[in-house]
Amino acid sequence: MNSQQWVGGQAVMEGVMMRNRQEMVIACRRSGGDITTHREEVSTLAQRYPFLRWPFIRGIVAFIEALTLGVKVLNISTEKVLEEEGETLSPVQTFFTVSTAIVLAVALFFLLPTFISNFIPSTGAVVSNLVEGLLRIFIFVSYVVAISQWGEIKRFFEYHGAEHKAIFCYEAGQELSVENAAGFSCRHPRCGTSFILIVLLVSILLFSFFGWPSLWERLLIRILMLPLVAALAYELIRLTAQSSFKPLKALALPGLWLQRLTTREPDHLQLEVALKALKNLLGEEDPRREKVEEPDNLCVNKRAEA
Repeated sequence: MNSQQWVGGQAVMEGVMMRNRQEMVIACRRSGGDITTHREEVSTLAQRYPFLRWPFIRGIVAFIEALTLGVKVLNISTEKVLEEEGETLSPVQTFFTVSTAIVLAVALFFLLPTFISNFIPSTGAVVSNLVEGLLRIFIFVSYVVAISQWGEIKRFFEYHGAEHKAIFCYEAGQELSVENAAGFSCRHPRCGTSFILIVLLVSILLFSFFGWPSLWERLLIRILMLPLVAALAYELIRLTAQSSFKPLKALALPGLWLQRLTTREPDHLQLEVALKALKNLLGEEDPRREKVEEPDNLCVNKRAEA
């Protein structure tokens, strides 16, 4: 990859958000056909407190900030598309929205599988944890398959694919045109979908170290261990995105396979929106003269979430 700044993104309502370390740009297509953009600065805790960039801590911080930013940009894009003049979510509203999303995700993808597995006859700690982990992955994949059938979600996934294609085109050093971007894959290794799946896989390994205690002990362990699980998964995402070591690259394959469900092939109009956001973010400067920086945040679906 040519020397360039890090860029991530996220699909939003009828559009795409692109961001670097300093700014973000949201581009949305309105019902009249025109593309509207919104730009603002991005401030992260890691910029203010350098210790939050330390390995294993940065993964937890990046995950929480990705959720917070994701809610914010979805709110902004909705207002842009509907041409409303209403206010964006306040910090308190954003906090409660993100908190609710985290609680529901933990309950559905971690606590529910643990509860269900309590009714499965135990055949040893290792096997029981494996069964619970596979059940957790099954519930997550089933959830993704179910929501992917909704009409609006399908369009959202098409913009998700457009976001990935635009970022791939930029990372390849090619001219940011619809024709060039169309030739790239919809599936990107730094996608938030891949992160979630790696979280589920890492959880199987870590939870196995605690054996198979009582149901309430297992529920408590699952909750307390989640930050460590997220931190390890984040570090693995970084390694798989940057390393050329083939066995390590293989860790990214399950996430790329899952992106077959969370991304769809965009049309040229959707690619135009994604490229509009990216070009607006990059501005008039030549980004390929800048030094490569390692990403601290996920490509959020996000979407991380690219």
